[in-house]
Amino acid sequence: MNTIRSLIFVVWLYGGMAVIGVAALPTLLLPRRFAIRAIGIFAEYLRIGLRFICGIRVELRGREHIPPGPLLVAGKHQAMLDVFIPFILFRDPVVIMKRELLWYPALGWYALKAKMIPIDRAGTSKTLKKMLGEAKQRAEAGRQVLIYPEGTRTRPGATPLYLGAGAMALYNTLDVPVVPLATNSGLCWKARGLTRRPGLVVYEALPPLPAGMERKQMFSELKTGLEAASERLLDEGLAVQGRTRTDLGQ
Repeated sequence: MNTIRSLIFVVWLYGGMAVIGVAALPTLLLPRRFAIRAIGIFAEYLRIGLRFICGIRVELRGREHIPPGPLLVAGKHQAMLDVFIPFILFRDPVVIMKRELLWYPALGWYALKAKMIPIDRAGTSKTLKKMLGEAKQRAEAGRQVLIYPEGTRTRPGATPLYLGAGAMALYNTLDVPVVPLATNSGLCWKARGLTRRPGLVVYEALPPLPAGMERKQMFSELKTGLEAASERLLDEGLAVQGRTRTDLGQ
């Protein structure tokens, strides 16, 4: 039954991406904020499908910890859903994303219009310099720059492998607060594969780390806080599913 619901959701996901993508095409000729809003509508559409098709409730917590103005957001990354939820939580997010996504129909169009920051993950120092320059422009426009310090999606409960160079360089360059964004999304939406497991997904914005800290200290506190919160959400999500940590490898 869960497999059938998961397949129905895949149709919902990509069908909605096509329909909303075509319906919102006029936003590509309007100011950028309209395209940002279209992506936010798609994110809410995903929440609805997850709730009523897959039995997955998506909760957003910690809005009170999100200050106004430009930010660096450092997110735990476990599922594709993580890329869309920030368009509900934040006013004007810009995602640092792998450049291959620009080739996806609809997704690539709106990423370009919304001025996301595509990067070559195997790039050199020149790639880093270009990313920092574009991120600084976005932050100076008052936007919230989102990066995933782990670099790729990781399984819940797996040992995290944080890549600090990008996050620390952004912190130094942007001179803005950092909001850690914890999640347990991988419990319900696997990093790879079609199966969606019923349960509770939580995205929680944590209290911001201020600008001006020594960058290694900032990164250490970021990792500690992000992992502690994500581990807490992991246990909460497992309890809702009636599972334990010993079930994670199954």
